[in-house]
Amino acid sequence: MKIGYARVSTDDQSLDLQRDALLRAGCEAVFEDCGMSGAAKKRAGLDAALAKVAAGDVLVVWKLDRLGRSLPHLIEIIHQLGARGAGFASVSESIDTTTAGGKLVFHLMGALAEFERSLIVERVNAGIAAAKRRGKHVGRPPKLTAEQVSHAREAIEGGLQTPAGMAAVLGVDHSTLWRALRKHPAPTTYAADRRAALALQLRFCACWLPVGPAWLPALPPFGV
Repeated sequence: MKIGYARVSTDDQSLDLQRDALLRAGCEAVFEDCGMSGAAKKRAGLDAALAKVAAGDVLVVWKLDRLGRSLPHLIEIIHQLGARGAGFASVSESIDTTTAGGKLVFHLMGALAEFERSLIVERVNAGIAAAKRRGKHVGRPPKLTAEQVSHAREAIEGGLQTPAGMAAVLGVDHSTLWRALRKHPAPTTYAADRRAALALQLRFCACWLPVGPAWLPALPPFGV
């Protein structure tokens, strides 16, 4: 059984040409979509036609662009029909997958679609690599700037804020803050200055203890 499918993109276009061509091709039933773009993912007429097709049937269209919104989408529909034991035919292009020649044409179309996808992936990867070489950030923009991370580190290590409190101040999740801190480690000079300041504070406090500083742990040499 031959099942036809016709589509026009706007309501003011006529389906008569396609309908007549499908009936002359021997279609016993014709499903239609009027005012429907080929880029639409959901088409009531096409869905009904595909549901009607059974093993041994042939889905017929007037032209290839009436069926698929792109070459990969067209190949996908033809493969679905083939998996169900059905065929596909296009009147204008004289393609019929129930014949050896028609199957060859669609094998070539599938190879071209795969080649097109490979080229797109290659161009995207090349663009990303070039952007990284120029120092550009690829992907989503970071939620925290380097200045915010540095301020958060100082506040946390200085005891002015807890990690959770600092994350709340910055309006991010605490895991986001921790990832940013790991991604932007403190400079070596900054860490050394923090150790020196801590050692100075401890020595200053020890001078005022009546029992002396003997209870304090061994401190690193001043300035280290």
